[in-house]
Amino acid sequence: MLVMIGASASGKTEIAKILIIKYGFSKLVTYTTREMREGEVNGIDYHFISIKEFERKKSKKEFLETAKYHNTFYGSPRKGANEKKVIIVDPKGANSIFIKNIPKTIFIYLETDQLIRRVRMLNRGDKLEDVETRFKEDKVHFRKSRFKHLDHIVNTSSHSLEDLAETIYNLYIQDLKNQN
Repeated sequence: MLVMIGASASGKTEIAKILIIKYGFSKLVTYTTREMREGEVNGIDYHFISIKEFERKKSKKEFLETAKYHNTFYGSPRKGANEKKVIIVDPKGANSIFIKNIPKTIFIYLETDQLIRRVRMLNRGDKLEDVETRFKEDKVHFRKSRFKHLDHIVNTSSHSLEDLAETIYNLYIQDLKNQN
């Protein structure tokens, strides 16, 4: 499984889409209690559920990990977590997955220049006050020291999404070879 971690607008979702289309990964679709953004599709981008449904699933231990981020709950399903899956999580989620020691799991941290992140957030329609709040929270939340384990750190500031996806795919394949 490929675990990607990064602050808001670091390129996680767009890189994951390329990995799926070009390199044969499939997405481990996570659950969230946030509202759907324009263009998102339930069951493809996320499983959008109520807080009550989220709590029910959590109590039944259906999640590998859960997190609360920007007053929204997120959870990764246990079912389907295997090789050639790509998942996007926060630091708590990454640490939880690492502790569970799921075989053939590679952890990639995406870091990005703040100005580039700001432009990406505004271009996707985020409100300026939300962007400022995310920057403050992300500065603390995504400190590299918060992670129990990272296999690779990839800077997404100055490369195309296609090049980044290829780099991450090659890192994943090489790491899998080294694990065998």
